[in-house]
Amino acid sequence: MIDVLTTVLYFLIAITILVTVHEYGHFYVARRCGVRVLRFSVGFGKRLVSWEDKHGTEFAISAIPLGGYVKMLDEREHDIDEDDLPYAFTQKTVAQRIAIASAGPLANFLLAIVFYWLLAMQGAVSVSPVLGDIESGSIADMAGLSAGQEIVAVDNEPVASRRDVEMQLINRLGETGHISFDVKYPDSELIYVSRAPIVKWLQGEVAPDVISGLGMRFYRPSVLLFVEMVQPDSPAAKGGFEVGDKVITIDGLSRSSGDQWSDYIGTRAGVELEIVVERVNSAGQMEPKTLLVTPAEVKDDSGAIRGLMGIRWSSETWPESMIRRSHYGVFGSLQQAVINTGDVISTVLMSLKKLIFGEISTKNLSGPIGIAKVVGDSAEAGIWTFVSVLAYISVLLGVFNLLPIPVLDGGHILFCLVEWVKGSPVSEKIQLMGFQAGLAMLMGVMVIAFYNDILRL
Repeated sequence: MIDVLTTVLYFLIAITILVTVHEYGHFYVARRCGVRVLRFSVGFGKRLVSWEDKHGTEFAISAIPLGGYVKMLDEREHDIDEDDLPYAFTQKTVAQRIAIASAGPLANFLLAIVFYWLLAMQGAVSVSPVLGDIESGSIADMAGLSAGQEIVAVDNEPVASRRDVEMQLINRLGETGHISFDVKYPDSELIYVSRAPIVKWLQGEVAPDVISGLGMRFYRPSVLLFVEMVQPDSPAAKGGFEVGDKVITIDGLSRSSGDQWSDYIGTRAGVELEIVVERVNSAGQMEPKTLLVTPAEVKDDSGAIRGLMGIRWSSETWPESMIRRSHYGVFGSLQQAVINTGDVISTVLMSLKKLIFGEISTKNLSGPIGIAKVVGDSAEAGIWTFVSVLAYISVLLGVFNLLPIPVLDGGHILFCLVEWVKGSPVSEKIQLMGFQAGLAMLMGVMVIAFYNDILRL
């Protein structure tokens, strides 16, 4: 219950920040264009707290914290005194109305740049994309990729980290053709070009894994048989595990690495295991101990049940040659922030296109529940992970609102552009029909997203 309340709290904090900045963008530009703003509300429904400034604008915090709005003086809503007409939104030029409608999404993009700027100022540590195991007969195997190679470019786009590789591969989901990899061995400057054939690649997959989807894994240090951490109140803790224990056998079987034991434990959810460990005694010698542990039943991302004991294995350290450290100055960080924001915008637009054309399954859509979980998990991972997720969602909110769908900011911009071209406003009847169609479209998307969230729960 506490976890749920914490998730809700972080979600409300995130939504409040993102919505307030979005609506402030509309508010600020409307004021600059001489529009009278009647109300600035964070949230919908009944106003819980409100106050007025010297310009007569009511600022409010409302009961339903899932959005917000800026209400302006508008002839379409009610009759306006002739003296007040110059301050109405509808009396402003087309360019001014486009600026006001665009200001909210642009504010979200600027917020993302600020967040990414702060992140870049911290510097970054990443691991080079060196390949590990290649599955026999897989797409990666057919392309000639092999363990030990470092990926330096994907589809002719340079990559320096594993995240870079994943971001490039995400753009190819659902497509048919070839993915081009430029690879080299760490001690060589000779570049090999490999082409991986794909046919409707991972189309229809839920939460597709673009790395394993090619049949490859990145290199990772060997996972040892020693226990590095025991989670409090976990099955392992209740069974008597201690930090430093070395697992010798489970159910009389032996394995050579902690990874292999994790795979075995994952298949034994709810089944009592007899585990023999070696532990250092008071004399400093290793002596065997027999423990009985029943792994907990936990659902993974695909909904399958796996066994989990609640331990972390010790592992070898990363080779220093694979560590990539990035340090940016103030202006370098700002440049990197703009690049990161542009990359996310491009990825979001590409994903939307693939959703529309059926190249990505609609099962990947998430509603407020799914977003809340991501926000809650990121907050638990640390402040900078939380900031990174806020930046991404801020870009997502900005792009979504710029879609040319009536009821969204992009729909208002579309009507203004039509008016600009034809020289007269779009008729109220056409606008009303557009708003109704746009609302129906959004409701349909929200139903799918909520349905997906409920299935994941």
